[in-house]
Amino acid sequence: NMVMSFRVSDLQMLLGFVGRSKSGLKHDLVTRALQLVQFDCSPEVFKKIKELYETRYSKRSSEAAQPQPQQHRSAEALSIHTNYDRGSTIPRTTIPTTNIDYPALYGKYLNGLGRLPPKVAKPEVRLVKLPFYTTLDELLKPTELIPQNNEKLQESPCIFALTPRQVELIRNSRELQPGVKSVQVVLRICYTDTSSPQEDQYPPNIAVKVNHSYCSVPGYYPSNKPGVEPKRPCRPINLTHLMYLSAATNRITVTWGNYGKSYSVGLYLVRQMTSAELLQRLKTIGIKHPELCKALVKEKLRLDPDSEIATTGVRVSLICPLVKMRLSVPCRAETCAHLQCFDAVFYLQMNEKKPTWMCPVCDKPAPYDQLIIDGLLSKILTECEDADEIEYLVDGSWCPIRAEKERSCSPQCPILVLGSSDVNGLLPTPNSNGENGKATADVVDLTLDSSSSEEEEEEDEEEDDDDEGPQPKRRCSYEKGLVSAC
Repeated sequence: NMVMSFRVSDLQMLLGFVGRSKSGLKHDLVTRALQLVQFDCSPEVFKKIKELYETRYSKRSSEAAQPQPQQHRSAEALSIHTNYDRGSTIPRTTIPTTNIDYPALYGKYLNGLGRLPPKVAKPEVRLVKLPFYTTLDELLKPTELIPQNNEKLQESPCIFALTPRQVELIRNSRELQPGVKSVQVVLRICYTDTSSPQEDQYPPNIAVKVNHSYCSVPGYYPSNKPGVEPKRPCRPINLTHLMYLSAATNRITVTWGNYGKSYSVGLYLVRQMTSAELLQRLKTIGIKHPELCKALVKEKLRLDPDSEIATTGVRVSLICPLVKMRLSVPCRAETCAHLQCFDAVFYLQMNEKKPTWMCPVCDKPAPYDQLIIDGLLSKILTECEDADEIEYLVDGSWCPIRAEKERSCSPQCPILVLGSSDVNGLLPTPNSNGENGKATADVVDLTLDSSSSEEEEEEDEEEDDDDEGPQPKRRCSYEKGLVSAC
């Protein structure tokens, strides 16, 4: 409270006393001084703060009727902050507001944490970078949620305020949809694990209250499979619409279930991106040159000395495996071993709604920062519009593969040839008179309607009935052909 009432000159003297940078605007100096109080708990620092405070308000104390209670009160608040433990509450004191432009409490308290013991280095929890969120400011570093008692349901408060610059960024940001700004204050929760960057993970029974209203938290995805628990998408929780966009402080309370696992929370000012913006960025910085892609094709088809089979070509479909439509922006991850691509437009749109970042071809991780646009296949798509598949050859060239019916040369009505032929079923070679060597082959068109043969049989029966005596049966052309073939 004393530090927050200092002028710029007082802040510069305090920071110069401990060898810290004295440059910057007032809110930068206040933030730096508060961090000094939180992380460097030395008696010399507090003595200097008290000295500056008494010098600053010596004249006012002599004129005011209650100088000592105010001084004693601030000293007591400072003592509470110095010996702040996990079970204490946030002190509320009357602060002179005439010389304070705004509070600069960047996540000052959370569960009594917010500072470390003096000169103790502790690894910090890191969260993974999210492609659809660009971090502008870190309002509260990831801080562990500490249970206050043995109850299963715990509450952890956090108090902070936004600077005028941050408020201006939020107010001037465009709307992604009605009521949702692109610049947001988000809450992220993860496991307390410092070994690697952590993905967002909600604790059980989570509830988030901002000032006096509860914030909606993403629900569970329904599961259609029996015995499979529904999954919950763990994403940053947008708090912006419930916050005070002014100099007033905001109070955030996280309710969580204490079931043995340790969680950490952090607050960030972010700019939410759309799939169209990520696509444009990918087109700007993620295109792989056609020659590099051609070299990759040659490498894939190069003969392996340990292999006895040489690969002469590899087929690549021009249809996206995601939506079964022709590719428009062919892409894949650099870590993928295949040449097959998927459409970047649909891939980004799907991950915008349900982020999984898994390759639809090989089902392996394909994060945004590893995506590349295949320049060679992009060129092929413009040159080959009448085929849905191509084949890469050993020299890096390619050829279209058209449908089987387009490449077939056989007539639409096949002709069955019956007669004297060789083993392969070929017709005998005709002589110079146009006649075959021994017998003329009979050709039967199987595509003719069966009605014609039925009519011939009926005519034969009528002729047999008209004749006085029995006549020998006539052989049909099919039987003649069989005899000739024999």
